[in-house]
Amino acid sequence: MSGKYKAIIYDCDGVMFDSMAATLAFYDKVMAFMGRPDLDRKDNEQLRVLHSFGYREVLRYFFPDDLQWNDAVRFVGTIDYRELLPFMKMESGFRETLNILKPGFELAVCTNRSISMESLLESFDLSHFFSFVMTAAKVQNPKPHPEPLIKILEHYRISSEEALFVGDSLVDCQAAAAAYVPFVAYRNNLPSFAHIDHHQEILELIG
Repeated sequence: MSGKYKAIIYDCDGVMFDSMAATLAFYDKVMAFMGRPDLDRKDNEQLRVLHSFGYREVLRYFFPDDLQWNDAVRFVGTIDYRELLPFMKMESGFRETLNILKPGFELAVCTNRSISMESLLESFDLSHFFSFVMTAAKVQNPKPHPEPLIKILEHYRISSEEALFVGDSLVDCQAAAAAYVPFVAYRNNLPSFAHIDHHQEILELIG
């Protein structure tokens, strides 16, 4: 497969970082402000929503009432994301893999995060690896819609077959399928072009 791929696209949460602890801390702050108890760590459906969608969609899930949703959204704007960085843990082997990939491939991020991705990359000294960062705030339709991935392909002027998208959630899988980008499932059993359990394994896929 050597020479076939020109860009490797990464989801953020659950792929680049183990971020569930930070996500829970973030939404616990929201719940406290809104007078609700902390999130139930054993509620798998809640955890799936937290992991998969941008904060506006997550808040709509918890606060379907428009007035409450607006209050929660305004509060989110006051949260200092730097307070959550200690909860973030970079996935093993990720930086080492980027060091190998960077000379020969364009590297991009495709995430449903809205306003914290750039600062997160800077905090972990990863910004220089990624030539394009696509967030939910930069599109009309975030994942699982294909728009974010299509915009990345257009940016690099490449076809869908010339990219790989590494993700770990159903919305990643659905977005990849809709954009016709080969999907690499990270630590899950979703339908995909390939499955990997460690970041270095992607080096075998690209030859």
